[in-house]
Amino acid sequence: MPIPTRRWLVGAALLAAVAPLALLRPWAAGLLPALDLLWVAALLADWMGTPSPRRLAVTREAPAAFGVGRAAAVRYRWRHPARRRVTLEVREQLPAPLGGAVTPTRRLEVPPGDGLDERLELVPVRRGVGTGGALSVRALGALGLAWRQDTIRLPWSATVYPTVPDTPLRALPLQVARRREAGLRAIRRPGEGRLFEGLREWVPGDETRVIDWKATARRGKPIARQYEDERRQQVLLVIDAGRMLTAEVNGVPRLEAVISAALQLARAAVEHDDNVGLMVFADVVQRYVAPARGRRGLRAVLEGLAHTEGRLAESDYPGAFRYLAARNRKRALTVLFTDVIDRTASDALVAHAATLRPRHLPLAVTLRDPAIEALASRRPDSATAAFERAAAEELLGAREAALAEMRGRGVMVLDVPPAAAGEAVVARYHGLKRRGLL
Repeated sequence: MPIPTRRWLVGAALLAAVAPLALLRPWAAGLLPALDLLWVAALLADWMGTPSPRRLAVTREAPAAFGVGRAAAVRYRWRHPARRRVTLEVREQLPAPLGGAVTPTRRLEVPPGDGLDERLELVPVRRGVGTGGALSVRALGALGLAWRQDTIRLPWSATVYPTVPDTPLRALPLQVARRREAGLRAIRRPGEGRLFEGLREWVPGDETRVIDWKATARRGKPIARQYEDERRQQVLLVIDAGRMLTAEVNGVPRLEAVISAALQLARAAVEHDDNVGLMVFADVVQRYVAPARGRRGLRAVLEGLAHTEGRLAESDYPGAFRYLAARNRKRALTVLFTDVIDRTASDALVAHAATLRPRHLPLAVTLRDPAIEALASRRPDSATAAFERAAAEELLGAREAALAEMRGRGVMVLDVPPAAAGEAVVARYHGLKRRGLL
């Protein structure tokens, strides 16, 4: 069906305005209907003469990934078979993390022949993965009287990653010097570790199992393999994506603060040449990334964090910790990002977090609620406010009792506001490295 343009509607309004002329001039009574039919015929002719948007040739070039809050360019190439310039109005169903259906209408002027190359700047609104690609396109007729509308299917999937710091992956020399001053030194100890260091001549007193027989045969004298102790540790990020972290603080889900903090810790671990891994769970284990080193490990963790979604479900702590114990037997700093409400509601968490010891070094990172803390310290001015303050104080007291129980069972606890979680957990990681607790 043709869609009238403003030009056609103005013309129709003018014809309607002169309709009373038929009362004064009888001859106009037959002329005005003829003009109306002619104007409608012009609308249909303009619509029929406009190429269908489905005949447009359009391609899209999008980045492989997007970052939250960072503008990225998506390029479109438009071609059409007409011999004239075609005016288009385009409205696209973008993937949800890029804005979804809340996108402005784009007006394009596509010349014949080479067509038009369009560059669209997009700023992701949230982290996650989404699909889209339906283009609602209107093409303007040559007379400017009618739009011809159709939908072009150009599906695509977009992944929006958490924001990664702009600093290089490897620490700068100044950063290395500062870490050395703080006591974070890479220690190489020759001996019977697991990392191969080199070959040396075998001497009496060495065990025969360290002899490299191929090197011995080549050199004609006993040659021994020399190893060094493995100093690379493992850091495992465990994110509780259940209902505890789905609540919002100042309009931002607590889970987003956890993901930002986890990414900062992963970055710090990679800079220290530690292996980093990830597990995300709620009522089921959603994702597991085995610990790996360097860029490969950081990319895998980043991919896992991009796909993390909170669920309004009770977290299955027994199942999650059984899953973790079966897949990661090597000692690791296991950082559990979660929250506790009170001792009763957090029984399963407190009990199973303690099972990580003594094989692992558990650190529970819990997020405080600034709104509840403010309510507990506010001076009440009414009976309702007094009851609210009493409830907040009781909730905070029960929460502190649950955290104390966790500390008593050997689990380190870092209780911080959401905004300070990243900096605080990285500082605790550096402290553990300095003390050699890993």
